[in-house]
Amino acid sequence: MSPAQPPAQRKSAQHKTALVTGVGRLAGIGAGIARRLAADGWDLVLTYWQDYDARMPWGVQPDDVERLTLELQATGAAVVALPADFENPTAVDRLMAAAAEKAGTLQALVLSHTESVDSGILDTSLGSFERHFAVNTRASWQLIAAFARQAPAEGGAIVALTSDHTAFNVPYGASKGALDRIVFAAARELGPLGISANALNPGPVDTGWMDRQLREDLARRQPGGRLGTPSDVAGTVAFLLSPAGRWVSGQLVKADGGFSA
Repeated sequence: MSPAQPPAQRKSAQHKTALVTGVGRLAGIGAGIARRLAADGWDLVLTYWQDYDARMPWGVQPDDVERLTLELQATGAAVVALPADFENPTAVDRLMAAAAEKAGTLQALVLSHTESVDSGILDTSLGSFERHFAVNTRASWQLIAAFARQAPAEGGAIVALTSDHTAFNVPYGASKGALDRIVFAAARELGPLGISANALNPGPVDTGWMDRQLREDLARRQPGGRLGTPSDVAGTVAFLLSPAGRWVSGQLVKADGGFSA
């Protein structure tokens, strides 16, 4: 199929649409996943939330969502980009209603959104702790449940990005650990619906949050001598969403270049 084929024609031939959360920056893992899925013939619903980026060291890149959308559409993908504040408990219902209206039924869900602010046992605030669990855990559960309720008869696939952080990253690591358990439950509970569910730990991927010293230190710890990239992560996600990868379910997949070995 030619990459230049119009989106409407490609959609009728492919019949597969993925919701990918946390796709607000061109340099992010979410953007890398979106690029790979578009190349594989998926249509896409993307979420972003620039208020989060504004609180992060990299700041808001105001044109990134539009630029990525145009880039993906140029491959022939139908793309819808929607803002979503997952700290708000009503955000998922609004998002899923908009996705259904604009893109129809979803066959895949990729959770790559996150709240991530470093703090430990003694310096984590109650507000930060609750925000991490709202975004990383509660909203992810809501998204998984909403996805399952609308999944087609042939089922679908869920991939949630996770982390093994613990010390000095307590709210992030704890909320991701809780997410893992929800994903494993989904593999069991939603398996009869033909839905696979996996957690994916990509290891250290520099998307703008590392300084030079940290990049060098982490690269030395990698068996291959380099850090992971969004495209490295995207390849594993694409496999897990593909027919060939659907027998993999209920797993914590470490696609980290051997970092955790």
